[in-house]
Amino acid sequence: MIDLRSDTVTLPTQSMIKAMNAAKVGDDVYGDDPTVNELQKLAADKLGFEAAVYAPSGTQTNLIALLAHCQRGDEYIVGQQAHTYKYEGGGAAVLGSIQPQPIDARGDGTLALESIEAAIKPDDSHFARTRLLAIENTSAGRALPMDYLPAVRELADSKGLLLHLDGARVFNAAVFHGVDVKEISNHFDSISVCLSKGLCAPVGSVLCGSADFIHEARRWRKMLGGGMRQAGFVAAAGIVALNENVDRLQFDHDHARALFEGLRDIEELNMSEDSVQTNMVFLNCGNRVATELAAYLKSKRIVISAGNSIRMVLHKDIEIDDVIKVTAECKKFFSS
Repeated sequence: MIDLRSDTVTLPTQSMIKAMNAAKVGDDVYGDDPTVNELQKLAADKLGFEAAVYAPSGTQTNLIALLAHCQRGDEYIVGQQAHTYKYEGGGAAVLGSIQPQPIDARGDGTLALESIEAAIKPDDSHFARTRLLAIENTSAGRALPMDYLPAVRELADSKGLLLHLDGARVFNAAVFHGVDVKEISNHFDSISVCLSKGLCAPVGSVLCGSADFIHEARRWRKMLGGGMRQAGFVAAAGIVALNENVDRLQFDHDHARALFEGLRDIEELNMSEDSVQTNMVFLNCGNRVATELAAYLKSKRIVISAGNSIRMVLHKDIEIDDVIKVTAECKKFFSS
C-alpha cells in the first residue's frame, strides 16, 4: 500500500527499534527517566532553548503551550486554518477558557502584520486581553519566508505579545531554506516540534521554551494526562529522529517535486508551482473529482485523503518508484 495521507504514517527505522529495545528507563513523572531527560536536553539544545518537555502528541504540546502562556479570559491570535485553532479540538477554548482570534493567512502561509495589529484588542474591560500570537511553520507545506520571522517578532515585542510557533514540521522548513533550525526557532518564546511526522519516530512531540515556562508546561501536561511513566522506550526513537533523520527530509522534498512535475500537466488538477516547497503536493480538482480519484487510487492500493482538494504527503516510506506509480495511475484516471 502506498499511503500518501500524511507523514504521520511513517514506520520507525531499524536504528530506532534498536534504540528502543536498549533504552534505559525510569518514571518520567518523577523526572527520573534518563532517556526522556536526554531527549529533552537534546531538543532544547538543537532548537536553542533552556528547556524542553516531552509529550505524547503535537496537539498536547501546542495546548500546554497555550495554557502556560495564557490565563482564563486571555486571547491568542492565530491563522484561520492553523492547527492550534481548527484541527486540535478547540482545546484552548474548551479547557483553558482562552479565546482564539483567527485571521486569514496569506498565500505564503504568513499572517499579515497589519492584520495581526488590527486584531489586537484595546486595553479595555470590554475585551479579552490579547496575550499571545501563534504562528505555524510549515503551513500547508510552505516554509514561511525567513525575513518574515524577525518582522513578526518585532511586532509581537512592540505590542507586548508572546510568540508561539507550532513547528510540527519546522525541520522541513529549515531544510527547505538551507539553514540551521535555530535561525527559525530563535524568534519565538516557545516552539512545539513533532517527532512522529517526517522524522519518523512512532510517537511524541517536544515543547521548548525557557526553564520557567517549561516548569509551568509540565504542570499542564500532568493535568491533561500527558505524564507518562517509562516513556524512555519511545523517547529513544525521538533521539534517533533528531540525530539521524533531519537531513533525509530533503529526499521527501525531492520526491514531492518529482510528483508535482509528473502531474502538473493534468489540467483538471490546477496545480500551483509555488505550492510545492517541502513534502506536500496539493491537487485542486473539487470534491466530486477528488472523491472519484481517491476511490480509483484505492483500487490500485494507493491511499489519499480527499476533500475539496487533495493533499499528498511524501515521507520516508515513499520511494521514487512509488512516485512513478502514483503519477502513472493519476494520468490513467484522467485520460479515461
